Amino acid sequence: MKTLFDQQRAAFAQDSFPDLAARLDRFARLNALMEKHEERMAQAISADFGHRSRHETLIAESFITLSDIAHTQKHLKRWMKPRRVATAMHFLPGSSRIIPQPLGVVGIISPWNYPLQLAIVPAVAALAAGNRVMIKPSELTPRFSDLLGEILAERFARDECAVVTGDADVAREFSSLPFDHLFFTGSTAVGRHVAVAAGANLTPVTLELGGKSPAIVGADADIPAAAKKIASGKLLNAGQTCIAPDYVLLPHASFDAFAHAYAEAVAQLYPTLENNPDYTSIVNPRHYARLQGLIADARGKGARFFEVNPAGEAADPQTRKLRPTILSQVNDSMSVMQEEIFGPVLPVVGYDSMDAAIAYVNARPRPLALYYFGHNAADTQRVLRETTSGGVTLNDTLLHLAQANLPFGGVGPSGSGAYHGDYGFKLFSKEKPVFSQSRFSGSALLFPPYGKFTETMLYWMKKIL
Repeated sequence: MKTLFDQQRAAFAQDSFPDLAARLDRFARLNALMEKHEERMAQAISADFGHRSRHETLIAESFITLSDIAHTQKHLKRWMKPRRVATAMHFLPGSSRIIPQPLGVVGIISPWNYPLQLAIVPAVAALAAGNRVMIKPSELTPRFSDLLGEILAERFARDECAVVTGDADVAREFSSLPFDHLFFTGSTAVGRHVAVAAGANLTPVTLELGGKSPAIVGADADIPAAAKKIASGKLLNAGQTCIAPDYVLLPHASFDAFAHAYAEAVAQLYPTLENNPDYTSIVNPRHYARLQGLIADARGKGARFFEVNPAGEAADPQTRKLRPTILSQVNDSMSVMQEEIFGPVLPVVGYDSMDAAIAYVNARPRPLALYYFGHNAADTQRVLRETTSGGVTLNDTLLHLAQANLPFGGVGPSGSGAYHGDYGFKLFSKEKPVFSQSRFSGSALLFPPYGKFTETMLYWMKKIL
């Protein structure tokens, strides 16, 4: 691993500012690989999960990745251009500009839940900025991780963009390399370790974490429409999505209507579960048992339990297709209200007023995403202004992530730094400030020895601030 890092660093030293043509060539090669191996990648991911909906992979991974590549190709020339910025009047006729410069070698640690998108989309941003890239995918999706390394090796030299596979020990060693930037997507707990390891090298770190993302249903919301959109966002990838709605806040009087509408929505989206190719398995037995434990803990502490099983099928633990579940009468003593759920389990919390709903969100760690359903402009503005989250979608779920012109990232415990589009290009660039002095500069007027003339110059300079 260290040898690969040294190779990439040496290659960057030989070409530390690749031109537009070189960068676009990398994207042409990457785009061709993504299209050529789309089905192989979907099959490998499905095999790693036990079953992963092919269409979920095509929509949430392949399409988003290809869209990001296309967006970058379209706008890269503009992003790379030096930008003129204003110069303070008292330093005229000098001029100021910003030159985006590549950092060097970027490390990317990607997770198992979206193993294609969350490995390649950060790599697109890093390559756009002119860097070399090393990717450490998750050991929980070993088939895909091996395939990704094989695919990239078809068209990329190892000193250009390469994959490092292995277990948690390899990930620890990877995060200890002196990268010029380290990008991590995963849990908050692991993110802390990554930040500590990178800190030893003073490596800048971007952390894309998670947390308990709330969906607030306003008093004026269309309950059936909100329930269906929450169900679609919650059950994509069987809830194994970092920005999935983690719990719902809604008026107490709306609970029965919401529960009924949510069950109807599940039945429409997934008429069957066990043999339904659209419904994804929980990734492994450990996570399946963890989710069952969250449900059991909540029920044991008084939560009401409502399992949605449209076809009345018997659960087969071997397929790990966990039934969509609603929990009500939950409280903070329950693990399901303390941990990020990452599965098709949906706690529902009642509130009496918008004040109470906002206070409930703000009393907890800042989430990666927040969703608000309702059309009251005053309530919408209150939610936007009075809560803090990584991102927001109004009257739907997940979709702020898919907007190339919006930054994606967390805040506080849900992450630091943001990427996508121009924001990703800037993340992996050094925005180098450059001041160009004119031959007619008056700066010598402020050279020592100082005296009354200096005082006079300072007086007039302050007057024109």
